[in-house]
Amino acid sequence: MGSFTRLAGGFHLLSDGPPQAYTALANRYDNAMTKDAQTKPPRISIAVRAWNEEAVIRRTLESLFQQSLFEELRARGESCEVLCIPNGCTDRTAEIAAAVFAEQEKSHPFANAFNASVREMREAGRNHTWNAFVHGLSSPEAEFLFLMDSDILFDRPDTLFNMYRALLENSEAQIASDRPVKDVSLKLRKSWRDRISLATSEMNGATQGQMTGQLYCIRAEVARRLYLPEDLGIDDGFIKAIVCTDFFSAKLNPGRIVVADNASHVYEAYTSAGELLKNQKRQMIGQTIVHVLVEYLTTLPQPQRTNLADTLRHKEEDSPDWVARLVSEHLQRVRHFWRLFPDALSFRFKRWWRMRGIKRLTHLPATLVGFAMTMIACAQAFRHFKRGKMHFWPKAARENIRNLTADKTGLAQTIQTS
Repeated sequence: MGSFTRLAGGFHLLSDGPPQAYTALANRYDNAMTKDAQTKPPRISIAVRAWNEEAVIRRTLESLFQQSLFEELRARGESCEVLCIPNGCTDRTAEIAAAVFAEQEKSHPFANAFNASVREMREAGRNHTWNAFVHGLSSPEAEFLFLMDSDILFDRPDTLFNMYRALLENSEAQIASDRPVKDVSLKLRKSWRDRISLATSEMNGATQGQMTGQLYCIRAEVARRLYLPEDLGIDDGFIKAIVCTDFFSAKLNPGRIVVADNASHVYEAYTSAGELLKNQKRQMIGQTIVHVLVEYLTTLPQPQRTNLADTLRHKEEDSPDWVARLVSEHLQRVRHFWRLFPDALSFRFKRWWRMRGIKRLTHLPATLVGFAMTMIACAQAFRHFKRGKMHFWPKAARENIRNLTADKTGLAQTIQTS
């Protein structure tokens, strides 16, 4: 008996057998799989949401197409669609994305496992784009929806496939997330600001049922029962609150969200004081809006909670400022900025207390700095609301992420040793 060799189409051949016959059989099978995958509707739809990202969109898309997901789908006789959705862009984001797609369709070894297109939208807005993708742009037959930002890089080749597989193997889970990795973790020499930033991330990651809006996979049947209000600040916190309570019909179950093994991406961390405060202000605004919305939605009758997509869409159509009015009423009740949402004063200390051993000591400075910034950001958010404003999404510079080495193995090794 000879040794086995893997060929296209998933065949394994004996090396000392007649190769021509086996190769022809494998090629016929592979061609049949290719035609079948191309005629089947995509099982997965991937949205890359972009807002003026001409500096990094090529790097992000090229990193995406290096994922093993496409090879795995081809081997399974499945396919996916990749949609880049530039929204409200005033730069060359759409043009660059279209060029990358054209290149990949010609040169990608598994181009028959995907179709890619640019769907440009005039109106900017993260939540507006989410609704358009979930309810209109994505294939109606897609069973799994990936949503990802346009300024991240993949450091592990199996990230997307492992997220997809996590949902296939866990029927209880509705969302699969990965591990977000700050670019400063790749630096050999870290500043004190880098270390505080990394310690804060570690404490946040210790919370069960974590997901990040930068990248996640959600079952389409769940996503299509949702609709994101225009004035919603943070989409991931809102989605998590709904999914982990089965649309407010059960107790909180963090197991509805799983973090896939061997799955991660790199993003550029905020390190300057100005960017950190702006990001914290955005977070406090978002957490307040999520709290107000959840508090209101839990009072609705069960039929309205079961299909929140229709409920929230009708709310938006009937009264576009309904969320702003809820927030205004909330401010009158709480009266002080440190009461914007429950645990505003304590959530950082609770996360710190979950640390064990020496980390409780080493992470105390990050906790104290984080608490101070949270209080400043809460005061800024309170004034923001009092002025009748809702939206706050500052555009951060993304100079470092485009200069990162894209070598997957090198990045993975650096992360493991840092």
